[in-house]
Amino acid sequence: MEPLFHALHRHHELIAVLDFGSQYSHLIARRLREEGIYSELLPYSVSVEALRALQPRGVILSGGPASVYAEGAPHVQRQLFELPVPMLGICYGLQEMAYQLGGSVEAGTKMEFGRAQMRLLSSVQSDHMYRQVWEGVPDVFSVWMSHGDAMTRLPPGFVDLAATDNCPHAVVAYAPTANGTADAAGASTLPPAALRIGLQFHPEVTHTEHGARILANFCRHLCGCRGDWSMEAYVAEAMQAVQQQVGVSGVVVGAVSGGVDSTVAAVLLSKAIGARFHALFVDNGLLRQDEVDEVMQRLSGRLGVNLRCVDASSRFLQALQGVTDPEQKRKVIGRTFIEVFDAEARRVQAQYLLQGTLYPDVIESVSHKGPSATIKTHHNVGGLPAQMQLQLIEPLRYLFKDEVRQLGRVLGVPAESVGRHPFPGPGLAIRILGDVTPHRLAVLRAADAIFLEELRAADLYHCVGQAFAVLLPCKAVGVMGDCRTYEEVIALRAVETTDYMTADWYPIPYAVLKRMANRIVNEVRGVNRVVYDITSKPPATIEWE
Repeated sequence: MEPLFHALHRHHELIAVLDFGSQYSHLIARRLREEGIYSELLPYSVSVEALRALQPRGVILSGGPASVYAEGAPHVQRQLFELPVPMLGICYGLQEMAYQLGGSVEAGTKMEFGRAQMRLLSSVQSDHMYRQVWEGVPDVFSVWMSHGDAMTRLPPGFVDLAATDNCPHAVVAYAPTANGTADAAGASTLPPAALRIGLQFHPEVTHTEHGARILANFCRHLCGCRGDWSMEAYVAEAMQAVQQQVGVSGVVVGAVSGGVDSTVAAVLLSKAIGARFHALFVDNGLLRQDEVDEVMQRLSGRLGVNLRCVDASSRFLQALQGVTDPEQKRKVIGRTFIEVFDAEARRVQAQYLLQGTLYPDVIESVSHKGPSATIKTHHNVGGLPAQMQLQLIEPLRYLFKDEVRQLGRVLGVPAESVGRHPFPGPGLAIRILGDVTPHRLAVLRAADAIFLEELRAADLYHCVGQAFAVLLPCKAVGVMGDCRTYEEVIALRAVETTDYMTADWYPIPYAVLKRMANRIVNEVRGVNRVVYDITSKPPATIEWE
């Protein structure tokens, strides 16, 4: 059964983003939501009938790594372009529009990656159909390009609106005569009223000047969106959806870890159904140092959540014995979580299970031909047994991380909880590469605690989006006290990000790194080497597993 919260499009003006696999696709949806416009990422293969049923105000075709003319390239149904809503094609989306509507796309003579100077043509200022897209945008501005193919012939009825030195068709739009247009064979193409615009550059990335403004202008001026998406409005909608799903007597057991996502979800459920929500905090033996006491005090003591702690650490560690593959770890942990929740649900006679699944979890866990491949299975998305005894409630499923933090503020969650770094559901198991044992957990806990303590001491904790230590599956030779050692290696990871779909490594000052490394090798028995991870996402993920 599709989660009730998928019906958000019924409450808000929707812009549908069709995903062709670009690493930037999710950013399109985020940029629009930041402008107060609800947007949802859908696979390019969504049927025209299903898309029509959603009644979007507009459709955006994302970029993608394929070539439209290649065998097996992802294509939308031709009937999509007959929908009576404005459409915007970005990079591959522009080329798909050209390919489907009678233009030509070929391998470019010169690839264009990185910054380029965009020049709006003089016709833009006089074209009443599209000039509002450029409201507040100068005639020349810097954009981010990422393409090897290029449009070589415009589709019938399309005109150029902007160009770069290397791309004469950098922005194109459908500008028909009063009688519409016809292709070379005399067949009709698009109706005169169709609003179709294509951008060869990526407006969704921060490297493009005025990119967010261009996207917002498209939605507001061409699609007629007012911008009715906010966390203040969402609180009432989400609470009403919970109440409708569980009814007047339904009981919910909560998957609570103490992290931002589960905390916000738990507070939301508490406000929605009161005592019928039973929060369960599972000590799986994979938590950070002093985590159990801190979570109980914060959620139960300060936020008043009805919280019960279950010690299942030995059960989890036993299930993880000999498991080293990261995907298998996640599935084992997810399965064990559900078994524990099932037992608790029977105790309180619950019918529903709350999970703090986020939109990035869904995007990264669901793979389809063409768009983004499965990066990793999230334990609360892909690790669920086929025959689970509880129905899922996922009120955050279509929210990005920054939106969850906003929601927490609206709900009155304290700043220290809202600003807390994410901690993965599988816990330290996916930060220990290789075997998960009590000894290795103790080593990682101690190193991680020092790392976070020094980050806070240097007033850097809130400068990064996520920071943690990783225990590597290898040992290194060292010398301590004039003696040879052969001991564990700790990797430190700190990234700055807003959406956790992309991230840059954070440049911790050398003096701080030196102090961290010195403390770890001196205070954590069994560690003789510390390294710092300076890889961004992509190509890496934030977590190591």
